[in-house]
Amino acid sequence: MRNSIILLLALFSMSLTAKAQNFSSDVKMHKQSPDSVRILWIGNSFTFYNDVPKMVEDMARLNGVPVSTTRILKGGESFKGHLQNPELIKQLEKGMWDYVVMQEFSSTPAYSTKYVAENIMPYAAEIDSLAKKFSPEVETIYYMTWGHKNGNVRQTDYPLDDTYESMQDRISTTYIDMAYENGGLVAPVGIAWKNVRTQYPEIELYIEDNFHPSLAGSYLAALTLMATMVNGEFMPIFPEGMDNEVASILYKEAIKAVK
Repeated sequence: MRNSIILLLALFSMSLTAKAQNFSSDVKMHKQSPDSVRILWIGNSFTFYNDVPKMVEDMARLNGVPVSTTRILKGGESFKGHLQNPELIKQLEKGMWDYVVMQEFSSTPAYSTKYVAENIMPYAAEIDSLAKKFSPEVETIYYMTWGHKNGNVRQTDYPLDDTYESMQDRISTTYIDMAYENGGLVAPVGIAWKNVRTQYPEIELYIEDNFHPSLAGSYLAALTLMATMVNGEFMPIFPEGMDNEVASILYKEAIKAVK
């Protein structure tokens, strides 16, 4: 394993220029905004912990693409709650977005089918519709989150979210359905997360509360979101203070999940 990781690091160094060129050609950029890719982030603490948008922005710049980032983030917020925020409507109406990244409250996508149909799907569709109305060429990206470490910390009566595995399955299904119904993309962060938990249990993706992301967890999310935007590989940035071998594993798993 160590030898393969060393080889991967060497390949990263050798292929920086090529990957930067691929990134520049793959990232969708509007004619109206040729100087930067404009990303609107809609979410909560699973997005703002460790500043996932900044990680994506830094990696894009490393690959030769300037990014302009706007955040509509509030701890514990849902799509329904965000739609009551005039600032979100104002930003969507500005238009010229290249990507709108959408992240729902961490627990509710694992709730019952009836709950999801009534309390998540209509509001996801409304945000998606507004984004495309004012930015006709926009890509909406549904940021699939991860199950809580030991099952839903909200301790609901619903039986399919009381373990990590069942919660993750429910979350994955909900995000795939949202993207399918609205013609968006899925950033399969939760799938990459599950693979890392299974294959590399020594990598801690959570902080002590067992649901918010550690630095490694946020980095995995950023990598997966980047890979979704470019539909493949790119030159990653290794976060300060993170072991390069761990960072390499997370990059590999992000790419695998997207492919």
